[in-house]
This record gives sequence, C-alpha cells and structure tokens, in this order.
Amino acid sequence: MAKIILKKNEERRIVKGHLWIFSNEIHLIEENPENGSIVDVYDSKNKFLGAGFYNKNSLISVRILSRRKIENLNELFKERILDAYELRKASLSGRDSYRLVFSESDFLPGLIIDKYNDTYVLQVYSFGMDKNIEIVCNLLKNELGAKNIFSKNEEYFRVLEGLSTEDKIYLGEITDEVISDGEVKYNINFTKGHKTGFYFDQSDNRHFLAKFVSGKTILDCFCNSGGFGLNAINGDAASVSFIDSSETEIENVKKNIELNGFSSNFDFVIGDAFEELEKYKAEGRKFDVVNLDPPAFAKNKKNLLSAIAGYEKLNKLGMEVLVNSGFLVTSSCSFHLKKREFLEAVHSAARKAKKEIKLVYFNTASMDHPSLPEMNETSYLKFALFFVKDL
Repeated sequence: MAKIILKKNEERRIVKGHLWIFSNEIHLIEENPENGSIVDVYDSKNKFLGAGFYNKNSLISVRILSRRKIENLNELFKERILDAYELRKASLSGRDSYRLVFSESDFLPGLIIDKYNDTYVLQVYSFGMDKNIEIVCNLLKNELGAKNIFSKNEEYFRVLEGLSTEDKIYLGEITDEVISDGEVKYNINFTKGHKTGFYFDQSDNRHFLAKFVSGKTILDCFCNSGGFGLNAINGDAASVSFIDSSETEIENVKKNIELNGFSSNFDFVIGDAFEELEKYKAEGRKFDVVNLDPPAFAKNKKNLLSAIAGYEKLNKLGMEVLVNSGFLVTSSCSFHLKKREFLEAVHSAARKAKKEIKLVYFNTASMDHPSLPEMNETSYLKFALFFVKDL
C-alpha cells in the first residue's frame, strides 16, 4: 500500500474528524500511487491516520475512507451503504425516495446516491470512487434491488477531479418516476430536471411551510418543480403564485398539481424572479407569505461579496411585496455563505425595506442530508422563516 506522510501539525484537522487532505499539506508520497488508488496516511511522527482515495491532479489529494487500514473495499462499501440505508429507513419512515448516500457525511467521499423508488441516480465526484463505481452498482442491485442505475453529474465537479463529464447508464434505463416526499407526489423527468431530478434537501422544510399557510396567499419564487407551493396547497393555502425562469419547470408544476388532484387558486409566471418581484412592487401586489429559494449565488469564495449583495437585494424585494405582519421564507444553498452572513444579509435587507423582522424558525437540510460536526463542507443549506412588520 502506498504511503503518504503529512507535514508537521497538518494532521490536526484530520484527527478532529475532517476527511480531506490537501496537496499543500503533504510532506512525502511513497511508491508513486496511481490516481484513484487507496493510500495509507500518516502524520509527521509516522502515526497512522487513515486510508483513502488518492488523486495527484486534484487540490483534494486524499479523501479519507476509513480510520482503519482497508483490507476489502467491497465489504467497506457494503457496510457504508447499508448503514446509510438503515439510517434513512429509521428517520424517513414510509418513504421510498430520498438521498440514500450523502458523500462524506456517509463516509463515502465523492459519492451521492439519490433513490427514486427502485431507480438510483448517482453523482460521482472523486477519481477513486469513479474507478470503483461498479462495486457500488452491484451492491445497489444485489442488496437493495435496484432496477435502474445511472449518473447525472455536474460537469464542474467532475472536471476538478480530471474525470470524464459523460453520464452513464449502469443498469436498466432512464424512465420517469412518480415519487412522494411524504406529503406530496411529484413526477420526475430525469432528462429535464435539475441535479439528480429532485431537491430532497428541502423536503422537511417544505413540510414545515404547510403548517402555517392555511387561508394565506403564497408567492413561490424559483419554484422549480413546485415543492414549496404544492405543500402550501396541501396545507390549505388560499392561493399560490409560482415563478420560475424555466418553462419546463412551470409545465412540471402544472403536471404535479394534476397528479395530486389539487384544486385551488393558482397562477404561473415564466420569468426572472427579481424582475417579477419588481413588477409586483410597482403594482402594489401583496402576499401573506413569500418563499425565496434561489440557486446558489456563491459557487466559490471569489463570488461571496456579490452573492451577499444578491441575497440582500432579493430578500428586500421579497419583504416589499409582503403584507404587514407577513412571513418571509428564505433559503440559501451557497456553502461559502455562512449562517451568520446569510442572516446579516436578511437583516440588512429589512433595514433598507424599512421593515421589522423576527427570526421565527431556522433549519438546515432534511434528515437524509446528515452532516459531520468537524466538516463544515457537509452543511450548506440555510432555511429561515421571518415574521415581517412595517416600521
């Protein structure tokens, strides 16, 4: 087994529980390991720290798989995947669709598996995981009864690892699925949908929204497949207005409304949420609840300042189309934007909008997205509910 020795004191993060070793933390690499191979990692005093996948072409040189030496990768993967499955069964009783594996959080770095009934969609973002993906697919088939397995990767992360950006079908075929996130049904079109097909990370937060919307008017911005708005309808909202820039997503919302047999007061807008909010402000149109769930504004640290300005502007517009004593529901999926910075952006927006706000509820991602306490990278979603009054 190839051996990697860290520089003095560079083991501190790893000892605390972090799973990434960066290239500038390495003192010595013995035996010239191939990309994707398993290496043993030692501190500067030659104490064993763990074993993981190596990639000399990535800023993340080693992704720790185990704190013990790895004798049988197949058995390790089996243990990890079945542990993840049992955790989801325990915490998401009655659901057949969810995030089964959340990468480092389930100690399978560089691997995401979303389960849609018997269809499993993969995102593979480490060289070593990609090299051994057939082990994963065989386990999904033989242990969990998978009928369809295919990938839907984001090119950006594959390129960082020096991997091909072409998606693959590993088993079966790509067909639409109808899933339930516990309360509402959704039609999943894998060829047209974002990410792996559905945003499971907001499931718990969508259910939460349904608890306080009865009789209220709702504006669902960046609605995607309509998850927040559909849960609002399920919670007896008086009306829901859906906004998304994608005609495909708006059509999908309409299909999901029909799928659930909902009959209520809806309207749909294909357009830029910022521009539509400006129009509503100019028209004096108001809502009891405004939901803002934009895509990530900060893909990297370089974009952080502009992202903060974007969140501030968006939340200001959201507050300006709220009734007095309304509710602002706002999210950020930008990892580089910390909780404190996110809340400060909302507070700054409130001052500029001349509003008084109270933080009523704060949450992160749903229970199928666990996080590691010593690895901030595994916790990215911020979800907040504010009570908003005019000054």
